Amino acid sequence: MAKLFILPALLSLGWILFLSYHGIPLKQGKTGFIYIISISATVIVTLSLLLWLTSGQNIRG
Repeated sequence: MAKLFILPALLSLGWILFLSYHGIPLKQGKTGFIYIISISATVIVTLSLLLWLTSGQNIRG
């Protein structure tokens, strides 16, 4: 689960490399960073909630 927190860092690094390769200033690519952080946060919160909801519950058949 802790590995999920590496995802935004790797995506941001990739975005920085993309912007620098194409000669776009970081200030102009700010929207991409916002999208990366918000989508990653949504995924992390959703998976954490699912893990919390399903942990410790025994399935009785």
